[in-house]
Amino acid sequence: MTLLLISIVLILPVVAIASYQHYKIGKQPAYDAKETLLNYEIIGSGENKLVLLHGLTGSLHYWKRNLESITTTHKLLLVDLLGFGDSPKPQSDYSLSIQLQALELILNKEGFNDGNIIIAGHSMGAMISLAILEKQPTWFKAGIFISIPVYKNADEFKEIMSSHSFVDRISTSKFSKYICMIHPIFMSSAFKPDNLTDEVYEDAKKHHWMSYYYSLTEVILKTDLYAIAKKIKDKNVLFIHGEKDTTAPVENALKLSKEFKNPQVITSSEGDHQFFLKEAEFVWNTIQDFTISEKKLKKTIPNEHE
Repeated sequence: MTLLLISIVLILPVVAIASYQHYKIGKQPAYDAKETLLNYEIIGSGENKLVLLHGLTGSLHYWKRNLESITTTHKLLLVDLLGFGDSPKPQSDYSLSIQLQALELILNKEGFNDGNIIIAGHSMGAMISLAILEKQPTWFKAGIFISIPVYKNADEFKEIMSSHSFVDRISTSKFSKYICMIHPIFMSSAFKPDNLTDEVYEDAKKHHWMSYYYSLTEVILKTDLYAIAKKIKDKNVLFIHGEKDTTAPVENALKLSKEFKNPQVITSSEGDHQFFLKEAEFVWNTIQDFTISEKKLKKTIPNEHE
């Protein structure tokens, strides 16, 4: 009898939530490369055009802090990646090629493809930024990669995450698909990481297990960033990284930066993986110095790690 009560009180609600999450995905249409439009916003009136891509479980709201200065010098295209934020969440494998297709549709629609664009991203968004810079090199004049995660393989990723919190460990384990099906339980305020704002944490609840699981396994863990970087080694690039980043170790990003002929590297000595949320002004100032002109690009931001 006791066992039955435990099952009713604990197991059945979990099964119900997982079943409902699975049902919601089943109601979604399949991804359509020509019709599926991402959610996005254009902010600012500056002459420099900057595209900003968020990381895993993020949204375009990630970038909405200390915008006063950057929006006077830059016109920002903020994008919710496929499966996240308020963008569509279709049935899809959420592979890198699918994310690029969806992004290209918006860039073409809004004219962010004229060769004078800076593409930038945080974490998984940085990986996608690097990939689209290689796929469409004539669209962009430079790339900016913030807290880019670089791993030798899935085993290195698992080893790195093994020192993180229990929620982080199970969310990135082989059980991540099933854990994500019940993420409404784990994404309560009690489990909110200290380095995330309330707004960012609330937006992180908008994904579903398919967009999370396949973005993790197909984009973050399977993308060969070195192979991509080798093909665009002449491009102007800027790496911005927190030295206390335990999710995407700074030394791995530094190794990747060396694939480029003239990489610029700026680090935050106290920054973790989400340091932009606390040091937005620092990031915006660094981006402004990098993008205002080719002359400033070469003279005002030396590579600290040369």
